Amino acid sequence: MPQDLLTVGEYLAKRLQEIGINQIFGVVGDYVLDLMDVLLQNNLQLIATCNELNAGYAADAYARINGVSVVCVTYNVGGLSLVNAIAGAYAELVPTIVISGAPSTTQQRQNLLLHHTAVDYNLQLEIFEKITVAAVRITSPTQAARQIDLTIAACLRERRPVYIEIPSDMVNLPCPVSETPELPPSPIIDQQALSEAVEEAIELLEKSQRPVILAGVELHRYGIANLLSNLLDQTGYPFATTLLGKSILSEMHPQFIGSYAGTLSQEYVRQRVETADCILCLGAFMSDINLGGFTAQLPETKLINANSDKVKIKHHFYHPVSLPAFMTGLTDKLQFKQSELLDIQPAKNGLSKKFELKKAQKLTNIRFYNRINRFISELPGESIVIAETGDALIATIDLVLYGNTEYIGQALYTSIGYAVPACLGAAIAAPQRRPIVLVGDGAFQMSCQELSTIIRHQLNPIFFLINNDGYSIERAIHEGSYNDIQPWKYHQLPEIFGNSWSCEVKTEGELEQALEKAKLLSDRLSLIEIHLDRLDYSLGVKRLGKAIKEKRSLDYSDQ
Repeated sequence: MPQDLLTVGEYLAKRLQEIGINQIFGVVGDYVLDLMDVLLQNNLQLIATCNELNAGYAADAYARINGVSVVCVTYNVGGLSLVNAIAGAYAELVPTIVISGAPSTTQQRQNLLLHHTAVDYNLQLEIFEKITVAAVRITSPTQAARQIDLTIAACLRERRPVYIEIPSDMVNLPCPVSETPELPPSPIIDQQALSEAVEEAIELLEKSQRPVILAGVELHRYGIANLLSNLLDQTGYPFATTLLGKSILSEMHPQFIGSYAGTLSQEYVRQRVETADCILCLGAFMSDINLGGFTAQLPETKLINANSDKVKIKHHFYHPVSLPAFMTGLTDKLQFKQSELLDIQPAKNGLSKKFELKKAQKLTNIRFYNRINRFISELPGESIVIAETGDALIATIDLVLYGNTEYIGQALYTSIGYAVPACLGAAIAAPQRRPIVLVGDGAFQMSCQELSTIIRHQLNPIFFLINNDGYSIERAIHEGSYNDIQPWKYHQLPEIFGNSWSCEVKTEGELEQALEKAKLLSDRLSLIEIHLDRLDYSLGVKRLGKAIKEKRSLDYSDQ
């Protein structure tokens, strides 16, 4: 087979561009400088963040929009700072390629005591092996292309992070390149198991009178939301989404009834899902937040639970089964059910209710989110709503996102501090969409410096910083002095970082004025500091706190 020669660094840059990467996130360091130069010389843009953890969060959000992302860091002090973000990406099926520089192979063979090293030279590689689906160290230029190809393929196939470590002396060595990248074989599918799973599911769904579809995150990560759309058209069934799967399809869809998360859900959504006589669960994670602190009532006797490679119906397991093939099989055979028999109350109907402004009234949590729900629909173009872990994440369960607004929230890993750098990544991935960020004061203090990078790149998000004097969601679960934080004058920070606009509001009238100003200033970052009482939680957080406390009491009583 004819071969061309590129350097290892050049080949890596070429492959990244071929899979749709235009930007990489990261922080430079001496072990990665030569590689970073090669990547930049090959038309990849570096989005340099304030620290490596933020780079990881930004790459996570970029991948949710773009389909894959890259974060590039130096050895140990960079890579180990990145670990928490990559663990979150692994948990939530976010395909991220981690590239790390490393000491040269000569230095490693001599076992020199170098800066940034600890324990031994395998430390970082072994750690990343635990939170990626493939982790490699390039030690031979003749094998580099194959290792890079297989690692990138694993990332795209399994929709989870991978790790590539490149010693500094490998970057500019010639690398034999084959015409066709070597790829691993596709996963094996048991066609008989698939056929039986479809047959059993069809029998249950056709007998049901009140079926419902519960759609989850895998439909988004594997790019098969169109199959859900086809299934809805064919069957007429209502559908809800999990919080992690929010905005899989437009929430203006006439069959969308809302987001379901057990007792955290609106009452109609909870009742409609839990009283269904057959629940078709597609691509959802059965995690505590998705299930409302495990308050969801989804009995196995009514549940068809299909994930990326398996289907469970009652107590029957079918594996390995392809989720796209299973959904296509259902679409081909299910009959249409008339909407009047299915009790469908479209979630979009809630947006038609008029919001009556009370200018002098002090802002409350519920009134703020009611207004923001309508504000999103008033913005020109399309938006991305980014919800921080905490009250904002729970409160946005009830938001009905206008048009094709996308939603990003860490609803499984729930790492506090995610939203600000995630805004950077999302805005870089989709510059035509305006990010709307909902972040609490405690979380903001963890990663606020990334406002600087957002301003540097002339991005235009609107931040709603919910100042309720500390960790409100933690207070709802268990009060203690550890939920207190140092109060900041948050609305003054953006001015320190650069060209931006910010203000603070305490009443509904002040909020209205701020919203109008933020809409007009579409060329820059806007930050609106929202003052709420410290115990003014969303209804969902109140229910979550109660459910967790009750579960704790039961756990203690069993001991």
